[in-house]
Amino acid sequence: MDATQQRIDGLVKGNDITLFMKGTASFPQCGFSGRAIQILKACGVDTKTIQTVNVLEDQEVRQGIKEYSNWPTIPQLYVKGEFIGGSDIMMEMYESGELETVIKS
Repeated sequence: MDATQQRIDGLVKGNDITLFMKGTASFPQCGFSGRAIQILKACGVDTKTIQTVNVLEDQEVRQGIKEYSNWPTIPQLYVKGEFIGGSDIMMEMYESGELETVIKS
């Protein structure tokens, strides 16, 4: 595992909720990242308490997270070290009530 993958692994495993996104929780810089933040808020998550990683600030992380998860798009949500998915999967899980259950477990 190279240094970037180790850094990503530490972020994913070291935080209850980690969101790799474009922009920040207070200023998302793409619609999908904005939707991911809104979904988390709708689940009762205080976005100040989660780890967000702005992939626009670090090209190594931007590419490395795609390799880490074997998932081609951003945003990417991890809860308690487990890859959840992007904003579409988050929305499906939110609508079914599953996402809130995963977050609160």
